[in-house]
Amino acid sequence: MQTLIHSTAVIHPKADLHPTVRVAPYAVIGENVKIGPQTTVGAHAVIEGPVEIGIGNKIFPGAAIGLEPQDLKYKGAASWVKIGDYNQIREYVTINRATEEGEATLIGNNNLLMAYVHIAHNCVLEDGVVMANNVAVAGHVHIESKAVIGGVLGIHQFVRIGRLAMVGGMSRIDRDVPPYMLVEGSPSRVRSLNLVGLKRSGAGKTELAALKKAFRLLYRSDMSFGEALEQLYLLGDGEQLSHLRQFLQGSLAPNRRGPIPGKK
Repeated sequence: MQTLIHSTAVIHPKADLHPTVRVAPYAVIGENVKIGPQTTVGAHAVIEGPVEIGIGNKIFPGAAIGLEPQDLKYKGAASWVKIGDYNQIREYVTINRATEEGEATLIGNNNLLMAYVHIAHNCVLEDGVVMANNVAVAGHVHIESKAVIGGVLGIHQFVRIGRLAMVGGMSRIDRDVPPYMLVEGSPSRVRSLNLVGLKRSGAGKTELAALKKAFRLLYRSDMSFGEALEQLYLLGDGEQLSHLRQFLQGSLAPNRRGPIPGKK
């Protein structure tokens, strides 16, 4: 084990590292940190517990994981960061712990967080999310699987970004981004379906045709958004359509900020 940990790294005696973990020079790993097999920790990275990190993750130089949340409500609670498997956490990414006792900031599997991404307290990233450089994610944001987030943008607290959505760089994301949509701008707007992402994910002709009809109803018809949402039930019960309807209904709940609108 010792041959995989550089002599200048500082590892707390109560940290739990699998024997296959590699730790580069000057990294610091604190108490209550658990790191799974085949994970690498780059030079000068800092990991402070409580943190759990799974299998095969690559943590690049300068990343800071598990430090206290940037939240004035935080009073020293033993909160968590929990990270799944096979994520790439690039240079100087910051991932903060949650705010309240027992809560966690959650990162799933196979995500790519490029350099200088910030993930604030209580965020949830599902699987296969790609976030480009300099994305700042405020607290309590939920990003569903396979979303792609362009660089140099901010995401408002409590916003949700739907499955297989694509967000253009330098956009302002202050409301929910619907699944399967391409969103861009400041103020941001739904521009089109994310057809490239849908095709790459294996969506067939029937599913694509239904989503195209849904897009036209929601963003190109003369109906109100609520009326168009009701019409989606006439398009069938495919998995993508059902998820889209459920997501949008949640966005319209009284405690939500609502979905990002279309061009109109």
